[in-house]
Amino acid sequence: MFTGIVATVGRIVRVQPFESNDGGAGLRLSVDAGGLDLSDVRLGDSIAIQGACMTVVAVQGREFEVDVSRESLKLTVGLEKPGEVNLEKALRIGDAIGGHLVSGHVDGLGTVESYEKVGESRELIIRVPPDIAKYLAYKGSVSVNGISLTVNHVADMPDKKGSDIRINVIPHTQEVTTLRNVKAGDKVNLEIDTIARYVERMLSAPGAVDARRGA
Repeated sequence: MFTGIVATVGRIVRVQPFESNDGGAGLRLSVDAGGLDLSDVRLGDSIAIQGACMTVVAVQGREFEVDVSRESLKLTVGLEKPGEVNLEKALRIGDAIGGHLVSGHVDGLGTVESYEKVGESRELIIRVPPDIAKYLAYKGSVSVNGISLTVNHVADMPDKKGSDIRINVIPHTQEVTTLRNVKAGDKVNLEIDTIARYVERMLSAPGAVDARRGA
């Protein structure tokens, strides 16, 4: 688990293909950890890269390596080539939860409709596909490229092709995450709030309607 509070911006410095377990060509990424402390990172530990939970397979100096399967590459963006990435080590018991509980399992991709300066902050508008949009609500949480953010508005599209969500990005978040590189048309990794998954399951499971009536 993670919190969506990015520890630092690192950089993918090398990308090498390898045969993944699903029979396709995955990628081994070498990541410059930037300001991330690697002194307590061991093989098998989890690090979120652009919001995707990855397993450390090697650590050397200021770099660590992870293997990304073909399936993960299909479901995410920002892991297929060199460039800046948001980094966060897995949550440990006793750590502060500054954002919200994030699993590091990307649910899908959104498209940046606009990212404009409004006053001292920026307004980020993301077009979200229907299968993800149904989990998002006003003042709810969403992870965007591994960053815990608050949804300020949800507008459902009349063509049922998804919804637009509006997010206020404060200057600090803009400066210390890869949002500083985002522009209209970019794809972003999205993960819904874990609580929303359980709510949907409780309401849609067999017998759920009868249970509500008897409450």
